[in-house]
Amino acid sequence: MTDVLSPAAARRAFLLLTVARWFPVGLVVGIFTLWFLERGLTVSEALVMFAVTGVVVFALELPTGGLADAMGRRPVLLAAAAVNIVAGTVLILGTSFWVFALGAALQGVFRALDSGPLEAWYVDTVHTTEPDADVDQTLATEGSVMGASMAIGAVVSGGLIVWDPLPASTALLLPMACWVALNVLYLAGLLVLMKEPRTHVDATGLRRAALSAREAPGVVRDGLGLLRHNGVLLSLVLVEVFWIGALVVFETFQPVRLAELVGGEEQAGALMGPIAAAGWGVFALGSALAGRSSRRIGVARTAILARVLNGLGAVVMGLVTGPAGLIAAYLFTYGLHGSGSPMHSALLHREAQARNRATVLSMNSMVFFVAFSIVAPPVGLLAEATTTQVAMVAAGSFSILGALLYLPALRAERRRPQPASV
Repeated sequence: MTDVLSPAAARRAFLLLTVARWFPVGLVVGIFTLWFLERGLTVSEALVMFAVTGVVVFALELPTGGLADAMGRRPVLLAAAAVNIVAGTVLILGTSFWVFALGAALQGVFRALDSGPLEAWYVDTVHTTEPDADVDQTLATEGSVMGASMAIGAVVSGGLIVWDPLPASTALLLPMACWVALNVLYLAGLLVLMKEPRTHVDATGLRRAALSAREAPGVVRDGLGLLRHNGVLLSLVLVEVFWIGALVVFETFQPVRLAELVGGEEQAGALMGPIAAAGWGVFALGSALAGRSSRRIGVARTAILARVLNGLGAVVMGLVTGPAGLIAAYLFTYGLHGSGSPMHSALLHREAQARNRATVLSMNSMVFFVAFSIVAPPVGLLAEATTTQVAMVAAGSFSILGALLYLPALRAERRRPQPASV
């Protein structure tokens, strides 16, 4: 058994790994859709790529979450990081629909393996020495750190696009290549920083792997059983079905709409660097404000407020007619995205235990991705049949309805004794 980190040491490692995980994403998050469009895909085909990722995540999310709970978070995260490097390489080299689909599928494998284990590792490490400690403040800090990391990455990405030192290729290539290279450093960080408490599996090597494979189905069954018997958890994961509408607007359609307004993908790509940086800056601010708000009005009320305002911001993004208005609405919406995400995670952790924590997070992620796979392509077709703006307003309006599903968590919070906060 590896020595257990203290809560303070675990927090430092958790936040450092958060930087290493999300800074590379900042390089590409604003240009992924533009990359697909510039390589010859249509808007609806680009959304199909994201849907392919979602379908793969849906198929693998619970098995990989069960594997992380049974075998351990560290080996699963190491496997995820390795797959991410391969997926990025395929997406860079892709020139056809089917090659991009392969890269998107590998991204789905990565996200299924990656969703939940790092956060579950941190929470379980803290609970090893401080049982039942609440973690909403650290999760809010994680959101701020993630936002700041992605903001810096986006600034660097915009600079690389403007610099364009590879005139023989598209200006979008360099940030894509840097994204893959930095994912290698994230893999190294996992190897060095993660020290995992073995709280429910006491085996090593091949024996531990075999034992984990046998345990994983049972952990998955237990996780599904939680949804049948825990109405609060069921409502929380169903929030994702609705919230995905806003995500499609501010993640996928924002660069598409910006390209319409400024005259092309490369022009939009150059602007997306500073815009995405500002977006992740306000994401970090939103996460910090959510931590303050949760202390005053509670985690559930903060989550409700954030989701409603996030959906309204997505609607406004569809209504504005100029680039300045689009950018302002985008920043508002992204700030509320930063407020809602850590509060949603904190509510999920309240319904989980050490033996199923990664599974609970995986169930939430699974619903998120399958909802994206179902919602995104029709929104893309709606945009092609009408206008980008009509699709954005429709998707943003749909997302607001999800705030109602936080009401069971709000009632549970009123009955809940106040634990210590880390």
